[in-house]
Amino acid sequence: MIYNFNNVKEYTPNGEKRINAKVEVFPFSDSTSFDIDATNMILLPGFADVHVHLREPGFSYKETVATGTAAAAAGGYTDVCTMPNLSPVPDSVENLDIAYECIKASNGVRVHPYGAITVGEKGEVLSDMDGMASRVCAFSDDGRGVQTPEMMKDALLKAKALGKLIAAHEEDNSLLFGGVIHDGEYAKNHSLPGICSESEWSPIARDIELLKETGASLHICHISTKESVDIIRKAKAEGVDITCETAPHYLVLDDSNLQDDGKFKMNPPLRSAEDKQALIEGICDGTIDMIATDHAPHSAEEKAKGLLGSMMGVVGLECAFPVMYTEFVKKGIIDMMRLTELMCTAPRERFSLKGDAGFSIWDVSTPYRINPDNFKTLGRATPFEDREVYGKCLCTSIDNKAIWISEDIK
Repeated sequence: MIYNFNNVKEYTPNGEKRINAKVEVFPFSDSTSFDIDATNMILLPGFADVHVHLREPGFSYKETVATGTAAAAAGGYTDVCTMPNLSPVPDSVENLDIAYECIKASNGVRVHPYGAITVGEKGEVLSDMDGMASRVCAFSDDGRGVQTPEMMKDALLKAKALGKLIAAHEEDNSLLFGGVIHDGEYAKNHSLPGICSESEWSPIARDIELLKETGASLHICHISTKESVDIIRKAKAEGVDITCETAPHYLVLDDSNLQDDGKFKMNPPLRSAEDKQALIEGICDGTIDMIATDHAPHSAEEKAKGLLGSMMGVVGLECAFPVMYTEFVKKGIIDMMRLTELMCTAPRERFSLKGDAGFSIWDVSTPYRINPDNFKTLGRATPFEDREVYGKCLCTSIDNKAIWISEDIK
């Protein structure tokens, strides 16, 4: 079966143009062809998310590679980088082999695994970085910060020698004090333990000094504070090889939006309005290089214990582009080319993701409300539930073969 999207608007580095796009849908042997008037649709390169949790092996009750990549395809993604907080942790060639066996269940989305920085992500002994280097997109202990400068320096030097990138979850455990949300007004008013901003920006500042010392490369995961933006901006001006990401929820929401519901609990937490504004300035001036979702599904039971008792993590693959398009492109804060850079070009370049990006086709003319019950992911916890957005993914394709096709056009 073949769908011909006629007169769809494509966004390219040289501007906009109208093209016709052909997509083959299983079974490919069926030559039935359908013409679709795509005048009110847009075509974008397939997105790349460098920060997702597919939960397999080890936690398939939360998510599987099959459900996670189905969600990615439905959200316009053709490449995802999956974090190593798994069981077993991919800290050796043998454990990485187990992760690769799970990746075979991908729904056509290219899955690029991380290798752990340290054995068991415990921060004590370096993993078999030499053995894994050729088969991982980068190294990370995401979910846990590397606590000592000595261990981080060793990791940076090893990664530099291997020509690989360290992607750091920056968190100083000595400053957490059992916090569950940002140490702001909501925490004070509701007598909840807070997570201070320094727990994020202090290790970032530490690692920038290590970069200056080693000449290594570093990517900072999910920044959330105004201090982090300022520190990274200054480091870039000094020529340090550093990039960073943030997520849609940090750009759209702050701690004034909190409710006592697990769908508002993630790590790092939603920060203050001032932090949110600094992050917005960061995506506008180039300090922040890319948008990642930190897609982190949990079971319904794990997210049903309010802010105090729920697990940290929300899902985002299926609503990232609609939220970013609605809140930033439609409002004129950034243009479509900048959003494409944040969600496609920059992550592919920094993480050396090879292969055809493919494309996704979107209806951006019809508003709808985000309903997690319609998600392909097993996770349902999103702070964007019931938000009105524009941007419904109709098709995601690699090499003109559909890896996702919406019921709206079948």
